[in-house]
Amino acid sequence: MKKQLRITVRQRPHLFATLATLAVISSGTTAWAQNYPVTPQQRATAQQTAQTGVPLSELSPSAPDEYTVKPGDTLWAISRLYLLRPWRWPELWGMNINEIANPHRIYPGQVLYLDKTGGRARLTTRRGAGGSGDGGTIKLSPRTRFDSLAGMALPTLNPSIIEPFLSEPIVVDADTLQGAPRIVAGNDSRVLLSRGDRAYARGNADTPLLEAPGPLKNFRVFRSATPLKDPGTGEILGYEAQYLGKAQLKRGESTTVETEKDKDVITVVPASIDIIAAREEIRAGDRLLPEPPRQLLSYVPRAPSTQVEGRIISVYGNAVQFAAQNQVVAINKGTRDGIDSGHVLAILKNGETILDRTGERKETIKLPNERIGLLMVFRPFEKVSYALVLEITDTPRAGDFLVNP
Repeated sequence: MKKQLRITVRQRPHLFATLATLAVISSGTTAWAQNYPVTPQQRATAQQTAQTGVPLSELSPSAPDEYTVKPGDTLWAISRLYLLRPWRWPELWGMNINEIANPHRIYPGQVLYLDKTGGRARLTTRRGAGGSGDGGTIKLSPRTRFDSLAGMALPTLNPSIIEPFLSEPIVVDADTLQGAPRIVAGNDSRVLLSRGDRAYARGNADTPLLEAPGPLKNFRVFRSATPLKDPGTGEILGYEAQYLGKAQLKRGESTTVETEKDKDVITVVPASIDIIAAREEIRAGDRLLPEPPRQLLSYVPRAPSTQVEGRIISVYGNAVQFAAQNQVVAINKGTRDGIDSGHVLAILKNGETILDRTGERKETIKLPNERIGLLMVFRPFEKVSYALVLEITDTPRAGDFLVNP
């Protein structure tokens, strides 16, 4: 007779952990378990300390009692479906945000249930989680699974919008690009290079561009960095390098020795690279920085735990001053200010200073700062961060203010 695994309702909080364990045992690998970002201890802490929920007044009037997660959903979209203030998602979902900044707990096909007992709202993956008693059993037959749930977890935002920005724009200090390997020439005397072209590059005298064991090394190609200046203090917070494309190292630098007039002459042979992607035309003098590892896109939308008063530095893109929805901006707050991925900030339009001509005498006045939208940080650096404009009622621009939502 085929044995069945029986799990009572009281055991359901551990249902997905059980399935994960079965997956690891059945597939004969522990790689997924080792890379899973939320430990059992963290999950237990979250369940014990962050199950208070949110007041019913915080729920959206159209919040469904039951919702089946679909492919293509995002954490932010579901947050807006349930909450008037979507950044309160960790409280509704019952996460300890001090321990878990990357939940990896919501997947397509899961059913979310809204529990409204005790005047507070909570969201769970088990029906009737707020009640008491034994509501029955779930029968599970052990089976082999080869899918990585970590790769199926819902992203916070649409990956197609922000994924390029996780590797393309970069904030560096004044010396980083200057010390990076540089393109010195193109094949066949080409001045402008594009995808498929061969080019040649060199490192500095003490750090030549050499091959290394293993797969071919990939680089990103950047041009002169633009200073990012704090709109309030004038401090240069970093330099935004202009992303041009990608290159792959085919052969490292070397030297040749030739004898001329009884003298040995050492000649440098630059490294050979192939341009494998190009957003703009690449030329001699452009710099190479190593391709960074691919980053995971799931993190929790939430308000910062401390008071934030920042400003928009610039809108990403050449000669762009105004931002639209789903556009990326640089802000003057970073990790040194406690900013982290997932932090949501409100955008305040910088009120104009005008001359009031309506009174007995002319007087200079400043219009109030009006809230016009929300943005979410997705890539923080030390002094600046990149954020995505989530929703707007007016047009944000460089210089606008940022505060807690």
